[in-house]
Amino acid sequence: MAVSSSPAPGPAPAAPPKPTWAPRPPEQHRPPWLRPTIRIRLTVLYGGMFLIAGILLLLINYLLDAEAMHQASSLPFRITAGTLRVTTDACPNLPVNAGPDEFTNALNDCMRQQRELALTHLLRQSLLALLGLTVVAFAFGYVMAGRVLAPLGRIMRTARAVAGSDLSRRIELDGPDDELKELADTFDDMLQRLERSFESQRRFVSNASHELRTPLAINRTLLEVQLADPDASPDLQQLGKTLLATNLRSEQLVEGLLLLARSDNEVVERKPVDLAEAASQAVDQTRAEAVTKGVTLRSEHLEAAVVRGSGVLLERIALNLVQNAVRYNVPDGWVEVTTGTEDGQAVLTVANTGPVVPAYELDNIFEPFRRLRTERTHSDKGVGLGLSIVRSVARAHGGAITATPRDGGGLVMRVAIPLGSAG
Repeated sequence: MAVSSSPAPGPAPAAPPKPTWAPRPPEQHRPPWLRPTIRIRLTVLYGGMFLIAGILLLLINYLLDAEAMHQASSLPFRITAGTLRVTTDACPNLPVNAGPDEFTNALNDCMRQQRELALTHLLRQSLLALLGLTVVAFAFGYVMAGRVLAPLGRIMRTARAVAGSDLSRRIELDGPDDELKELADTFDDMLQRLERSFESQRRFVSNASHELRTPLAINRTLLEVQLADPDASPDLQQLGKTLLATNLRSEQLVEGLLLLARSDNEVVERKPVDLAEAASQAVDQTRAEAVTKGVTLRSEHLEAAVVRGSGVLLERIALNLVQNAVRYNVPDGWVEVTTGTEDGQAVLTVANTGPVVPAYELDNIFEPFRRLRTERTHSDKGVGLGLSIVRSVARAHGGAITATPRDGGGLVMRVAIPLGSAG
């Protein structure tokens, strides 16, 4: 929805060119053994080091054996006379009826060939043994890497639990006083400080809620009593109405700030909430304002989209988006609200006509007190916290909100919350 300080009169100007970049599509979940995890890298490191050491050992052993065999290249004896009889097929080329010298030379050639065959056989068998031991080394390295990284897994699981606002969790890692235990103890100390900080913030929000609302409520009551006095002069009546409007704006600002502070935290207590029902209630609450501003509300495509979360906060998401779409619109404009499920997420979409919103302004509209091309400016359309609250509530439920400019003006707001977000 467009977030300008005032609607643009007349026909909307031409939309700026769409950004050429496209968001990176989400990566497909790969099997654990294909992900470059630390365990896989350590396994490759252990196995690779064993393989390199084995190859070097095999090469040195082969060279030493070859050198020892080549030093004994000739027979340590010489045949001079006698009867020769071949009793093996290892040297089939030995001459049977040859003389002593010819037989000795042939025997030397045969022994040389046998040494070469022995070296080749030794190399082949060593390579096969090295291959088998490498497989065993990679498997052993995978197991040992898992045992070494087990404390990191414990730290990761605790961090995930803390991400669910369970700040009372601690790692409390046992074992030797090494780097991993030091990391776990440091993480526990950080969690303890965070828990104290969040608890202090909760107390502050609770106290501020009472201290800020009470005087504003008293001021509003006094102003309403004064305005109800029939003897009040017109100037006093006008002053009372102005002060009442200012007081109302202050109340809205306080409520928005307190809600923003609460929604920045992860939701602990979750219940099933249908975004379609929340959107329908938001449309009903905003319909009178839309009629006053001449904006058409459409909500024909509200499909069931049940998530687990805070019903109050999720209803505020829908209400803020619909109100924003109505208030920052153009005469005879429209607002379309849809809900549904997509890729395991519940999706709430609010599209509207309105002034043109440049793509480079989209990030700013989610910041507190910011509006399109203005910053911390007075406006009768709100206090500048609506979209900030929507983003904080969506993040607290594990979701996200995206804004896309429409051709011809206006925005498409899309809130996606995981269906399986459970407390």
